[in-house]
Amino acid sequence: MKHGLLIDMDGVIYSGETLIEGADIFINNLLKNNIPFTFMTNNSQRTRIETVRKLKRLGIEVTEDHVYNSAMATGKFLGDQSPGGTTAYVLGEGGLLTSLHENGIKLVDSDPEFVVLGEGRNFTLEMVQRAVDMILAGAKFITTNRDPSPKKPGWNNLGIAATTAMIEEATGRKAFVTGKPSPVMMRSARKYLGLETAETTVVGDTMETDIQGGVQMGYKTILVLSGIASKDTLSHYAFKPDLVVSSVDKIKFPLKWW
Repeated sequence: MKHGLLIDMDGVIYSGETLIEGADIFINNLLKNNIPFTFMTNNSQRTRIETVRKLKRLGIEVTEDHVYNSAMATGKFLGDQSPGGTTAYVLGEGGLLTSLHENGIKLVDSDPEFVVLGEGRNFTLEMVQRAVDMILAGAKFITTNRDPSPKKPGWNNLGIAATTAMIEEATGRKAFVTGKPSPVMMRSARKYLGLETAETTVVGDTMETDIQGGVQMGYKTILVLSGIASKDTLSHYAFKPDLVVSSVDKIKFPLKWW
């Protein structure tokens, strides 16, 4: 039986613009041993090539085929839901716009079937108000994820969870979330790698997204403590990862469930 990995990025492979020690060795070992993997990221802002370029700057050389993001999950979901084509008004940037276009979604400025929200800094409050009016007029509301702001001084992005909450409050409509921990993305990322449930392991630094999503799908899970999660808070959760390590370079293959 083959096995593969769905690997989060920020907090697992890098922290901001800094490579986490040993992450390059970990990825090189996967490549050398032909272990299937993809970087499963909730960031819908970057295109896949932009992600590959960032990793290369940090010393990790992979291809676009090694990236699966929430923009791709969103585009595939809308394409599957509307095989005859549909329309969307988008608050988002390159990665999301590219994926929607590739899945045959027509981007419009009026009367859309869907309003789709992703990360970005280039949309204005006027555009948000227009999205609110569209949802009140009957458009369905999708957000690529609900990742919170890190709540750090100087952070230059409001955070998609905050923007989603603002639109939900203004419309009285709850967003449908396609990114982690939604089964939409957890399942489509697995299928993207060609894996079965029992062949899939999730590696992440966040209990509420990576680990929760993996547990709910029946995947094996590895929590790394190089990002958000703390060992002291693990007892707060009703679920637990199959393995906890300080960082990815401590993961040894084959894993005990392989």
